[in-house]
Amino acid sequence: MDAKPCMDSLTVKNSHVLPPDTNSHGTLFGGKLMAYIDDVAAIAAVRHCRKPVVTASTDSVDFLQPVHEGDAICLEAFVTYTHNTSMEIFVKAITENLLTGERKVCTTAFLSMVAVDENNEPTPVPPVYPESEEEKWLHNGAQKRHEHRKARRKESKELAEKFGTGLPWSNN
Repeated sequence: MDAKPCMDSLTVKNSHVLPPDTNSHGTLFGGKLMAYIDDVAAIAAVRHCRKPVVTASTDSVDFLQPVHEGDAICLEAFVTYTHNTSMEIFVKAITENLLTGERKVCTTAFLSMVAVDENNEPTPVPPVYPESEEEKWLHNGAQKRHEHRKARRKESKELAEKFGTGLPWSNN
């Protein structure tokens, strides 16, 4: 498979923050923002590999700035790194006060997506290469993030095995 530049997968999504999207503080529900993040990351991943994808993990999502009702939210995503069947996608979300034009980064996140075949089995993805300084910076740190995800996934599996499907106090 031929390698592709990071920007081939660039995906941009804009939404107007309306009252049904907000909590009692008049700010965007965190879960709504996380759904936007997952959606834009999936589109970027499919653009890169041209195959169906599933979300394998989402790294921490830190809410840096509130997104107010009436603001616009703009999400940008692109593939920063690939490893066999998985892709790391960087997502940046920017809130914009549409009346003043003030823009702020409200969150950043990394997601791991896995390409799947017609049997929902993992399938290889093309390599990706960075071009800009920012892309190179993200790409250079990707292997460390990949190893961290692997360790975190192992710990999650151990927790799932230890606690099972029953309530913690029921021993089931």
